[in-house]
Amino acid sequence: MQNKPQSIDSFVPTHPLPGILRAGEATVQLRFLENDILGVSGAILVNAPPALLWHALTEYDNLHNTLPKVVQSRLVSRQQGSVVLEQTGKTGIFFFEITVRFRLKVREDPFNAIAFEQVDGDFSIYRGSWKLEPVEDGIRTLLSYSAEIRPDFFAPSFLVGFVQRQDLPEILKAHKKRAESLWKEQQ
Repeated sequence: MQNKPQSIDSFVPTHPLPGILRAGEATVQLRFLENDILGVSGAILVNAPPALLWHALTEYDNLHNTLPKVVQSRLVSRQQGSVVLEQTGKTGIFFFEITVRFRLKVREDPFNAIAFEQVDGDFSIYRGSWKLEPVEDGIRTLLSYSAEIRPDFFAPSFLVGFVQRQDLPEILKAHKKRAESLWKEQQ
């Protein structure tokens, strides 16, 4: 009998905002699930309204210029809230780094959430979501990420977890930096 992995929604941080988020730092949590699936979640408080953070998250053709380790990001198609996106990135630890490629089907709920699932690529499982939650009367936004990951190449889950714990904070900080720079431009 095969158990279904825990819902990724259960990884989203709860309120009130922890001090680490108020200080502008990223949080990361890992869960080792059945069948070598890694559950990962993270959050960061962004000093910009949801609309500007949404813009930073969805400028798909520019993500390789704003996110660390993203080598290429290309919007393949867009139809009624559904997007197909291709990305290439670098991942690894220490001196061992590999290039990974994936095609994602993305569902957008504008200014609120982005759900994604790999439809082709180097992972047997890669699905998750980004959630935007306005805080402090919408002047700031809590950005939350949660995903389930299992590579289609040999990588023990503890190594995948190590890489996620290392890379996810940098990705969250990059989205924060981009959205906050857009906010400053509008001030």
